[in-house]
Amino acid sequence: MLREPARLIAYRRLLLDVALTAGSFLFAHQLRSNLLPRIAPSLFPGGLYPLSDYLPLLAVVLPLWMLLLAAHRLTAPGEVLSLRREAFKEMRVAAIGVLVLAAASYLLRLDFVSRPFLLLFGLINGVVLAAARVAERRTAIGRKLAEAPERVVVVVGCGDEAVAVARQVVAHRVWGLRLLGLVDADGCSRTRVGEFPVVGDVRSLFDLLTHEVVDEVVLAVPTRELGELEPVLVRCQELGIRVRVALRPFPHLRPHVEVEALNGIPLLTFATSPIAPFALFVKRVIDVVAAAAALLLLSPLWLLIVAAVRLTSRGPVLYRQVRCGLHGRRFTLLKFRTMVENADRMRGEVEHLNVMDGPVFKAPGDPRVTPVGRLLRRSSLDELPQFLNVFVGDMALVGPRPPIPDEVEQYEPWQRRRLAMKPGITCLWQVSGRSNLDFATWMELDLAYIDHWSLWLDTKIMVLTVPAVFSGRGAA
Repeated sequence: MLREPARLIAYRRLLLDVALTAGSFLFAHQLRSNLLPRIAPSLFPGGLYPLSDYLPLLAVVLPLWMLLLAAHRLTAPGEVLSLRREAFKEMRVAAIGVLVLAAASYLLRLDFVSRPFLLLFGLINGVVLAAARVAERRTAIGRKLAEAPERVVVVVGCGDEAVAVARQVVAHRVWGLRLLGLVDADGCSRTRVGEFPVVGDVRSLFDLLTHEVVDEVVLAVPTRELGELEPVLVRCQELGIRVRVALRPFPHLRPHVEVEALNGIPLLTFATSPIAPFALFVKRVIDVVAAAAALLLLSPLWLLIVAAVRLTSRGPVLYRQVRCGLHGRRFTLLKFRTMVENADRMRGEVEHLNVMDGPVFKAPGDPRVTPVGRLLRRSSLDELPQFLNVFVGDMALVGPRPPIPDEVEQYEPWQRRRLAMKPGITCLWQVSGRSNLDFATWMELDLAYIDHWSLWLDTKIMVLTVPAVFSGRGAA
């Protein structure tokens, strides 16, 4: 990819930050254990637990700091921030990390973790990380290490697509890209196209490549003209110059695009859901581990709910309903029963209570709901059995809520795209007001989740779910 050098710079910066954090941790321990008790024994009486006791804490600190650095986009390839803002973000990472460690040590009763040590570590780490950024910008060696190696790019084409590619190259100099110019592919003999110089045509491209330093050639012509540029590919291959093709055969669509191979046959893949196999694999691992932990740790609560449902109303404890999952696959969703027995047959009697537009049904004052069921709904505890759905793979922790088949049949075509990701227990709709939102907003939130999906977005939604559940806002 064109941003590969910038990504390497980002990885190098991340490794430096991690190394500086580890060094800050070890230095803070030595300072608190040996130096400060001698300088100010009244303020720092005695030493700390030995370093061997603190090394497991360091094993927690490093991945936590990596996560915080990524969350603050301090490791994003090509991310350009002002020096003041970048240094401030580095210090904020240290502050947040120390607060998390202090809270965790208090809640987990880790008595060996000294609060003054954590404060000292945070101060040292924040200053060191910020100073590293200043050194990177202000010193010649730092600037050299932070710069991506230059790559000279030639864009073949003079149309709108070529101009768009050229503008992106110029806009991303931080990736180490430098535009030499455009190469005329249609014989119009222009010297400039917009703000970009035309440095030759296809016939003279070989001379250009042999007399100028060129690292990459990007073919940015209409798809129907690509076949005519095969000689360009052959020449570049002879010279060892990398060629990229700007492919946008359907300019009005903006899907995720990926090139794959089927036993040697190149396939251009267009998808409306994320194409990120490793990230999706990590998401699935998190789902399985979290679901297993929830099923185990919450089992006493399950027993209480089972007893409450069984003793207060007739009927089964679990409510089973067919829902639509990934791309419309049907599965049986599990919930604790919150309504009277045979409530589905009574729906016609309460249709007038529906407060939602569109094909969904939500009735806050539904008389079919039992007293225990109302409490379970208010606290979202009726959703707990869905951890079984997550564990077996029908659902995820985070994703659009699974609809019933009758609702899907009434969807408009654009709304069906919400089935492009595995459904979840919680989602943007869940943390944004639930039944307080209209149906169109619900659908837009689901599509926004799909379009902007990342593991970090899942994490934020799971964190926001906690106050949403406790507040009960929008629970039907």
